[in-house]
Amino acid sequence: MKTIDDSAILSALLEAALDAIIISDHTGRIVRLNDSAATLFGYLAAEMEGQHVRMIMTDDMASRHDAFMRHHVETGEKRIIGIGREVVGRRADGTVFPLHISVGRAVIADATMFVAIMHDQTSKQIAEEAAIRSNRMDAIGQMTGGIAHDFNNLLAVVIGNLELLEMSEQTARNRPLIADALAAAELGADLTSRLVVFSRNSSLEAEVVSLNDSVTQTLAMLKRIIGAHITIDAELADDLWPTRADSTQLQTAVLNLILNAQEAMPNGGRIFLETRNMLLDDSYVAQDTGVEKGRYVRVSISDNGEGMSDETRQRALEPFFTTKASGSGTGLGLSMVYGMVKHSGGHLAIYSEVGEGTTINLYFPALEAGDEQQDVDATYEDALRGFGAGKVILIVEDDPRVMRLSNTRLEGLGFKCLTATTADAAWTILKDRSDIALVFTDLIMPGSLSGHDLAQRIAEQKPGVRVLMTSGFSEGVLRGGRISAEFAILRKPYRQADLVQALRTALQDV
Repeated sequence: MKTIDDSAILSALLEAALDAIIISDHTGRIVRLNDSAATLFGYLAAEMEGQHVRMIMTDDMASRHDAFMRHHVETGEKRIIGIGREVVGRRADGTVFPLHISVGRAVIADATMFVAIMHDQTSKQIAEEAAIRSNRMDAIGQMTGGIAHDFNNLLAVVIGNLELLEMSEQTARNRPLIADALAAAELGADLTSRLVVFSRNSSLEAEVVSLNDSVTQTLAMLKRIIGAHITIDAELADDLWPTRADSTQLQTAVLNLILNAQEAMPNGGRIFLETRNMLLDDSYVAQDTGVEKGRYVRVSISDNGEGMSDETRQRALEPFFTTKASGSGTGLGLSMVYGMVKHSGGHLAIYSEVGEGTTINLYFPALEAGDEQQDVDATYEDALRGFGAGKVILIVEDDPRVMRLSNTRLEGLGFKCLTATTADAAWTILKDRSDIALVFTDLIMPGSLSGHDLAQRIAEQKPGVRVLMTSGFSEGVLRGGRISAEFAILRKPYRQADLVQALRTALQDV
């Protein structure tokens, strides 16, 4: 039997391991690592070998690392060794991410060595945060449902007695007072009924509906109440799948969202409605738990108004939360929409940027699944067969989670990927390289250049480089003046097959 060299076995183990593994000496110098570790931190393996492990740590951890290791070597005290713990790692581009690390110690040829095995905890953290949000909304729903039930009982007594007083009271002075009290009680009953919808304890009249019909009917009503300073357009899919929902509540929800959008544009603007069939896959589910994988019908209501801050967006669905002045709103509009959608088995997602606008997406489960999923999966499998062929793509994205997802998807298609976290940094890279075939950029970017600014500069100064933009905003609003018609847009969230189709179109003559 042929003897296998120990170093060959070590190399095989390192490269076969899916987890990131780094071997360092007692000073912290990296001796060996596997490709998984290099990929995790955004370096080439050759760039990390021989460097100190501080290069993958935050400044706070790096400043304390040497003292930790010296203390362990001198005393043998195990604060980290043999004990897994949660830390924060730093990638080559400076972004930080949650990391689970376990460190083992070994003595090789009288030299102390340390082996670190690491796991990216980003997906776990996202899932935990989404679960916390979902649990909080469920808890609020249960509480509001109980409160609404008790208040309805109280209001039934109040309204009933006021009606009896109204019928029997003959004094002209008291009759207006009773009428005001009755109107106030009925307003309270209306508020509690909306709380019941949010808590999902009401019984909606679910029926098979066409979202297109509901949207069209709502638009017809809006002509009489929408301001002249607001433009409304719609793009309704011809082949929309049927879904099940309460038709009246659905129209009310769309109406509420459009009126909210109008209020976000006091100086005028554009509202765009869109319906579309959607196949939500695992990559979307991983980013937003609470929605099951499968076929959905989506209705999007977009505006180019004031937008929401992250804090506002996180709390927007909570009942009674409002950014309006006191007395200008109840804070129940979005809560009621959320309750109706969840009651229908669907999902609500908000995409917003301060000063840019808001897109609210309502997802309803489609009825009678057909062969579309198989067709898309077949397209996806075909696309994986070396589609990228070594072409170089520059990914421009400021969200590290989206960056990693895009990088993984594109490398899986055979592309070589470069990354930049701002459009300004992307342009610096582009000026010095001639091998970049396509720039894949988010529309809204920090810095002096937006994604659209970058695309225009590329078109003017590097016309041979293709551009594909992506955004969570509805394309209809973007095409209404925010971006030029010659640039392609891929709407988030998108499936791998959607990405492949957009790339094929952009690169068809390259």
